[in-house]
Amino acid sequence: MKTKTSADRLHYLDWLRGLGAVIMLQGHVFHSFMKPELRGGGPFMLSQFVGGMPPAIFLFLTGITLAFLMDSTERKGLLPGARLTAALGRAGYLFVLAFAFRFQLWLFGWPKSQWTDLLRVDILNAMGFAVAVLSLMALFRTAERARLCAVLGLAIAFASPWVSQADWSWAPAIVRNYLVPDYNFFGFFPWASYLAFGVSAGSIIRSVGKEAIERLMQWAALVGGILVIACQYFASLPFSIYAQSEFWLNSPAQVLIKQGVTLLLAAFAFLWTRYAANGGWSWVRQFGTTSLLVYWVHVELVYGRWLWFLKNNLTLAGTLIAAVAVILLMLAISTVKTKRHRLAAAFSGLGWAFGPKPERVPGD
Repeated sequence: MKTKTSADRLHYLDWLRGLGAVIMLQGHVFHSFMKPELRGGGPFMLSQFVGGMPPAIFLFLTGITLAFLMDSTERKGLLPGARLTAALGRAGYLFVLAFAFRFQLWLFGWPKSQWTDLLRVDILNAMGFAVAVLSLMALFRTAERARLCAVLGLAIAFASPWVSQADWSWAPAIVRNYLVPDYNFFGFFPWASYLAFGVSAGSIIRSVGKEAIERLMQWAALVGGILVIACQYFASLPFSIYAQSEFWLNSPAQVLIKQGVTLLLAAFAFLWTRYAANGGWSWVRQFGTTSLLVYWVHVELVYGRWLWFLKNNLTLAGTLIAAVAVILLMLAISTVKTKRHRLAAAFSGLGWAFGPKPERVPGD
């Protein structure tokens, strides 16, 4: 059973994931529904600027949960090979979700959808591939992973402009989409940086005691603020170590600014859930506990054929109303899903109370 303290340590991660989901929802609604002639204005630009944060947040949090898995298998005394297998299993699970998601979108869009849509490298594909590569970190100890993954995250970020400049004409399109920076796909460079930073952060969280978690969040806020200020300064310099680099595509400065903002948001989420939320129900954290469901359903709703009459057809006021409506609808779906899960668990417990008691699983 989790203590209140251990639960608090997880609530702030759910809250941060939920915040990313809310930002994602408004960004996709603006991107799909607003009239094209209004997209040069400030509201749309602000929506899309802020909307660039959720993928970084989701990848960072996926890295943290991967670090928790690696640390858990290490504490159980599993051999390096078994730890690697467990991490690869997480990658396989993400790939299954990714292709199931693409297949559902293709099926619901048929006959207008193209078969090549099944191979599109979306955020779930990026997660699966990055987790598969970083599964090798399971061969190391938790303390070693904290250092190695921080360096690896920096290496991926700083190598991204060079990867863009390389000649990839020899590679099939699917290989390029998984590796090379592209505005239309989530390539390993630079997106895997956030997952590597997440593994480092998750390893640090598991290495410190419960009493030190608040001090750790203070350091996260400090490092995040320094990253944002320092990288903005270096990004504005008139010279660069790269022959060619695009800030919004492959710039290490852009990656580290987003990482800095993510650390600041993580520190804020910790403070909010510990001292302001008082352990009660939180609609933001509710999104975080069902983020995959919210992602899956809203993409079909916003980009599928269901609301075709709204696409590229709304004014600013109409788009804002649509964004609020979609957020409320997703919140309702998320809440129903959670309540059904709890009800099923309650009935399951009732069945155990009046029926044969199941054998205890080793390790429970």
